[in-house]
This record gives sequence, C-alpha cells and structure tokens, in this order.
Amino acid sequence: MSNPPRILILCTGNSARSQMAEGLLRDMGGGRIEVASAGVSPSLVKPEAIAVMKEIGIDISRYRSKSVDEFKVEPFDYVITVCDNANRHCPIFPGKSQRIHWSIEDPAAVEGDEKTKLEAFREARDDLQKRLSKFIAGVKVIS
Repeated sequence: MSNPPRILILCTGNSARSQMAEGLLRDMGGGRIEVASAGVSPSLVKPEAIAVMKEIGIDISRYRSKSVDEFKVEPFDYVITVCDNANRHCPIFPGKSQRIHWSIEDPAAVEGDEKTKLEAFREARDDLQKRLSKFIAGVKVIS
C-alpha cells in the first residue's frame, strides 16, 4: 500500500492564505492526503480567515501559525507557495518535491471596514478553492 501524498502550503505569515488552503485541502482530501501549512515569518491565524472558512463549514479555529523551519527536514510530494514572498524564500525540502506557485492577493493587506476586509478574505478563499479543486483532481490519492 502506498502512502498518501504529502502537501505543504507556504505563505509569509501562515495567518490567512495558507491556513485557508490547508483547511480546504483537508476537507477536499477526505483524509486521503496529508497536508500542513507554514510561513516564512509566522504570526497568528487571522480571525477573518477563521470566519470565512466557517461560512463554508470548515473549522480552522484551532489551527496555529507554524514556521517553515518545523518542516525543513520532512519530505513532501508537493510544496505550494501562495504568495510571492514565500516563493522567493522557500527552502529546499528532502526528496523530490514538486514546487507549485500561486500568487494569491493577501487579504490581510486590504484596508477598510469589516465588510470590506471580509470580502477580501472570501475572494482569497474562493480563489484558493478553485485552484485546489483543479490541483487535487490531478493528484493520485489512496482510494
């Protein structure tokens, strides 16, 4: 029996985009993949990310922001960077990781009232969801 694919999602702060992507991929994978997220400069998971994921029935409220250093010695089948900064600072992982880069706008950088900010997080979530749906369709998972 082969092992499930291992996927790491990276962004700068591991506070929004990569956290949402981790939650989405865990949900889409239905336990048939291993997924983690990390940041090159970890901070805290944004409450707006938690809120917009809850809107679609995915709870990331217990996720924590992690440093990419926690994963440097682990092999991954795929390493997905979701921001340009993480793409520039992504370390080399052991094994034969396939690198994928998606430049997703940072919803945490959007200024304005709560409605405006939440809309930016929704747009990032929906963009990630579309990209991850296409990605996972091409990934071999254990049946």
